[in-house]
Amino acid sequence: MKKVLLPIFTLFIMLFALNNRANAQTPYRTAIGLGIDIGNGETLFGPQIKHNFGGNDAVNAQVLFGDHITVLGVDYSYNERISGSRGLSWYVGVGPQVSFFDYDKGYKHNHWKNDDTHVDFAIRPALGLEFRIPAAPLAMHFDWKPWWNLSHGAHFEPSNFTLGLKFVLK
Repeated sequence: MKKVLLPIFTLFIMLFALNNRANAQTPYRTAIGLGIDIGNGETLFGPQIKHNFGGNDAVNAQVLFGDHITVLGVDYSYNERISGSRGLSWYVGVGPQVSFFDYDKGYKHNHWKNDDTHVDFAIRPALGLEFRIPAAPLAMHFDWKPWWNLSHGAHFEPSNFTLGLKFVLK
């Protein structure tokens, strides 16, 4: 597990070290907060960080936790402000997810039957809205984020969504 967390930690450090300035397309440069993944199945929650590289490009990284599962994910997104609004933007993106499952003996899940532990790889597209509160260092998002599992019981789950509340650092 430590070998997996080291690259994620390195990514966080690199994002904070960047000195790129976001232009008018992005309402902030870097924000950290809490992400919640809801939908068909287990609700997951955990920390996330979003960094806008300027223009329309951003990266969002998250570590989500639930019963018997930890999910690491990084998403690229194309972001654009909605003209005429203050702080509202839309985005579309995609990114890989790695899920670590650890079930107690005897626990059975509908996709994985009798396995105790395993790792899944998935691709997660996203389509959403984000609102940066103009007078406060806060942002929130809501998106449709289906889960396309590519390994160990491969399947597509379209009814997943994420919510997030972030504190804007810069």
